[in-house]
Amino acid sequence: MPITAQMENMVTKVLNKAAEVLEINEGSEVSVVFADDEYIRELNCQYRGKDTATDVLSFALDEGDEPEILDGPEESLLGDIVISVETALRQSQDFGHGLERELAYLTVHGMLHLVGYDHEAEADKAEMRRQEEDILTALGIGRSNG
Repeated sequence: MPITAQMENMVTKVLNKAAEVLEINEGSEVSVVFADDEYIRELNCQYRGKDTATDVLSFALDEGDEPEILDGPEESLLGDIVISVETALRQSQDFGHGLERELAYLTVHGMLHLVGYDHEAEADKAEMRRQEEDILTALGIGRSNG
């Protein structure tokens, strides 16, 4: 499925709103890769040991192990978000909303992982879901939109 300029613009808006809500430094960078199921399956297998396609993967780069660069640029590379558009399309149909809403949700979900949110424990999952909905609502993207 081809990625449209409208999809790219929406993902950028979501990242910017998430950065604002999460109070992430203005010079921070996030890379977003739109993938197919085969590519994301390969990544999921290689990095998580799960030989199956998934909807979104996050690869955080800013985990504190990097040396501090004095007098360098104020940029921070947060990491990469990889989204399977094929899976996003299926999920949007399953959930009864549009592809753009699903991409927005997966973008927020990936961004929260980059800054340390997790959903393994039930309490953490609830907090992550609350943050996801707060960010999407701030953009006017509710469960029934998109």
